[in-house]
Amino acid sequence: MQKLPDIAGLDLAALLCSRVCHDIISPVGAIANGLELLDEGADSETSEIAMDLIRASAKNASARLQFARIAFGAAGSAGAHIDTGDAESVARSFFDNEKKTDLEWHGERALLPKNKVKLLLNLILVGLGAIPRGGLVKAEIEDPNGTPKLRVTSTGVNARVAPAFANLLNGTFEEEIDAHAIQPIYTLQLAQAAGMAVSARLEGENVVFEAG
Repeated sequence: MQKLPDIAGLDLAALLCSRVCHDIISPVGAIANGLELLDEGADSETSEIAMDLIRASAKNASARLQFARIAFGAAGSAGAHIDTGDAESVARSFFDNEKKTDLEWHGERALLPKNKVKLLLNLILVGLGAIPRGGLVKAEIEDPNGTPKLRVTSTGVNARVAPAFANLLNGTFEEEIDAHAIQPIYTLQLAQAAGMAVSARLEGENVVFEAG
């Protein structure tokens, strides 16, 4: 298991809250902008544009919050399991708002311990960050009813393992722990809680993350 930086529980909670807020502030701000247009008594055409903006942004914000509820939230009591079908559903809704990147999901539907499902969703976020110019993220669950193995493959131009994640894996992380660094740290904390080891490797235009 990787040796992770020590971080107080309150700091972890605060940084994860910042991470979630970062994801939803843009669609919520767009909703506010749309409502301002309506309040200004816009003409019918502008009002329809405003309503389209509000609808799309509300759907975006809802999808991101549903994803965060499983990826970062308690999602049940201690020892609870999560339906991978529910995880797939929130992941697909999340990616509906990603203009440059598509999601593929492979694996038999099953009930898995919550930390393993949360780990997969967080690896998907790490995988999304590995292809900043967009592309494809493929999530796979092998042997879900036996000894599960998780794999996320990110394919795109300039694919790379984020330095913070790579440094955490090889034990050389010395960066400031902020809202950006908390994502890989939390992901590896989940792996430890789930009793899984995580690896990452670059294969051409693919970055492969595995947990097993």
